[in-house]
Amino acid sequence: MPETAAPVVLIRDMTEADAPAVLAIYADGIATGHATFEAEVPTWERFDASRHKAPRLVAEAGGRVVGWAAFSPVSSRPAYSGVADHSVYVAAAARGQGLGHLLLSTFLEDAAAAGFWMIESRIFPENRASIALHLACGFRVVGRRKRMGRMGYGPMAGQWRDCVLVEWRRDDDPQD
Repeated sequence: MPETAAPVVLIRDMTEADAPAVLAIYADGIATGHATFEAEVPTWERFDASRHKAPRLVAEAGGRVVGWAAFSPVSSRPAYSGVADHSVYVAAAARGQGLGHLLLSTFLEDAAAAGFWMIESRIFPENRASIALHLACGFRVVGRRKRMGRMGYGPMAGQWRDCVLVEWRRDDDPQD
């Protein structure tokens, strides 16, 4: 049998037209119970208002958005203007194909070019795939934050969750 080629993956800027796909992928992540403390998918307006305008990327394969990456400020104080908290999500049907690595690597290149020197995230320890992805993309584990928050939904509702704190620093960061 001849091999079928995997669809070409395009990493591009996220637009408002991507909102339905981005929010559906976010819903996939929420449904796992291991991606976020969020219990509900936000409206596009809330999603848009809570994140930096750039870089915001999507991965598109076969004409469909299958992943996204974006980040939020960690503080409104000017001293932290180059520091952000990020999210990266891949649609359930597209996981395990290397899309997350391509998306996150491109996202970090764009973030560095935009002047960001440190990107951080908190990952549930049970989300081993996300931790492995981040380590493969140059993040380091800073530590584990015990009882970071309490789940508000699903089978773990009411349970305290730990988070693994990871960070990435730009190559030319003098503090690295």
